[in-house]
Amino acid sequence: MAVISELKSSESFSVGKKSSMAPTINTTSLSPEKKFMDASKIEEGVRLMFMANEGDLDGIKEVLDNGIDVNFKDIDSRTPLHIAACQGLTDVVQLLLSRGADVDPKDRWGSTPLADAICYKNQDVIKLLEKHGAKPPLAPMHVQSYREVPEYEIDPSELDFSNSIEITKGTYRMALWRGTEVAVKTLGDEVLMDEDRVEAFRDELALLQKIRHPNVVQFLGAVTQSSPMMIVTEFLPKGDLCMFLKRKGALKPFIAVKFALDIARGMNYLHENKPEAIIHRDLEPSNILRDDSGHLKVADFGLSKLLIFSKAVREDKPSLSQETSWRYVAPELYKNEEYDTKVDVFSFALILQEMIEGCPPFVSKPGKEVAKVYCSNVRPPFKAPAKHYAHGLKELIEQCWNEKPHVRPTFKEILSTLGEINKVLDQRRRLKSGFGCFTILRRRRNDRHSGENSHSSNSIIR
Repeated sequence: MAVISELKSSESFSVGKKSSMAPTINTTSLSPEKKFMDASKIEEGVRLMFMANEGDLDGIKEVLDNGIDVNFKDIDSRTPLHIAACQGLTDVVQLLLSRGADVDPKDRWGSTPLADAICYKNQDVIKLLEKHGAKPPLAPMHVQSYREVPEYEIDPSELDFSNSIEITKGTYRMALWRGTEVAVKTLGDEVLMDEDRVEAFRDELALLQKIRHPNVVQFLGAVTQSSPMMIVTEFLPKGDLCMFLKRKGALKPFIAVKFALDIARGMNYLHENKPEAIIHRDLEPSNILRDDSGHLKVADFGLSKLLIFSKAVREDKPSLSQETSWRYVAPELYKNEEYDTKVDVFSFALILQEMIEGCPPFVSKPGKEVAKVYCSNVRPPFKAPAKHYAHGLKELIEQCWNEKPHVRPTFKEILSTLGEINKVLDQRRRLKSGFGCFTILRRRRNDRHSGENSHSSNSIIR
């Protein structure tokens, strides 16, 4: 009879939100210890769960006063505290804790009330549980032995966010680490429940550990043994290329070429990585940062891929989601076709043209619409004066965004071409600068000569 009673009660009781670790709640099986429970206690326990779900404080007090255990567990080992934490009922959580509720019970999937509160972003409940000693959920990359902790692991207590500021994208913030300003990419607690995102985090860490180049943002360490997980890189206070272009507009050709060389050097390093090339896949102005010397560095490898064993990659579905990203995406990536390192070359062409034109490609169109336009083999128009595209710059851009990936040059070839263009531009600047100095000197000499003649004339008059 006890078993029948529990089944009926469990089936009639339904919470509004599920365990953070389970997609569905199984109400058709019983835990072994419940099979021997008194039916009346099960009924009252389920009633307690229901009242915790509804936020009925008086009802909860009445049931607890009648002797029902505040740590009553249902068939999935979930307690009233789990339910209240899911629902964000701070007053219920406070009442249960004041009546002796265990702050860190685990349900059958290993989820705690704090993990559930984090999952549903119930901030007040999170603070209350932490105040009562609830332990943050372990990160998915947690290891059992200290010997297995990665060398790059950073103690989160060393990261000072007291004067933190947001850096470009919402996931990045500036912080102090051992007295040095750093950039911190924080993965939200929802990552704990998303295996794909955890795997992407692992991939990004694996890539960052391989990378050491002056034109690529330096990886400093990561937080992987606690939640939230974080990636820590060097902080570049000059901001990103996107913000720079918004302030400056069209750049002079020699500056655009100088910047293009920085980007190409960083990208060539990634593509030449051995034994696997690194494809960035999300190359756009907001992912290119400026250092104190004015040079550029490629950043943000959250969507990057290693080209292993094969010459091309194919995704089950496009992974880009941000509005600006689609504006720089190669057609083959948007169409979910096989792709290789040449997708980055396509993006590079658009960035180079934007630096000269002073505005993003097809700025009046939504990002995804722009990607569709590229698939029709339409490219942004060249509106800047022809002299800004002299010495082969226009031809290089057109090669880089060719509809056929195999026709696009490699970054090694791009560096060679840009190097020659830069030499010509530099020579012209030197000549112009030299002519300017000559003109100034001649003007000063003429002024001096005129002054001497004037002095002589005045002497004669006197």
